[in-house]
Amino acid sequence: MNNDAEAIVELYERHAAVFAQKRTSLGPEKKWIQKFAALVPPSGKVLDLGCGTGRPIAEGLIADGFGVVGVDSSASLLDHARARFGRETWVHADMRGLALVQRFDGVLAWNSFFHLCPDDQRGMFAVFAAHACPNAPLMFTAGPRAGVAMGQFEGEPLYHASLDPAEYIALLVEHGFEVVSYAPEDEEAAGLTVWLAVKV
Repeated sequence: MNNDAEAIVELYERHAAVFAQKRTSLGPEKKWIQKFAALVPPSGKVLDLGCGTGRPIAEGLIADGFGVVGVDSSASLLDHARARFGRETWVHADMRGLALVQRFDGVLAWNSFFHLCPDDQRGMFAVFAAHACPNAPLMFTAGPRAGVAMGQFEGEPLYHASLDPAEYIALLVEHGFEVVSYAPEDEEAAGLTVWLAVKV
């Protein structure tokens, strides 16, 4: 067990109000959300893993006519989502081992998946596959190379980890996904490393 990774949920619980104030509008992620949305059928349903408060990612998808089921381990962040977007479904759950017995037209894990330790990330590909309809896009952010990177939020350590890109490709292929785009440290997305794939 990685203590820094396991501390993520409590960190967001403590600072949910601050996070809600800071994450209000689409920034550098906008072009990637648009690429993802273009692969989702009109009025399709998206699974947003690590949805936080629902802003700005789910908010943008809802505005574009998509349905959203958001999943997050932080009850406090989900309270914000439910208050603002009451018509959507918000699930308090750990994305690891998630089993909703439902498939979605798109699966998204933007700036959430990379908080998991490497072994948990490996296990998530079965979760992605179990919840993706044929041709559904899957998009997630990771690091550009294998390793751990510690950031900060409100002065506290914030854990991030990544597998090697070759391992991500192998895991995607193993679980029935085909890579559409891979952008390591995309300068147009504030240096985020983005993966976009589709279920085949």
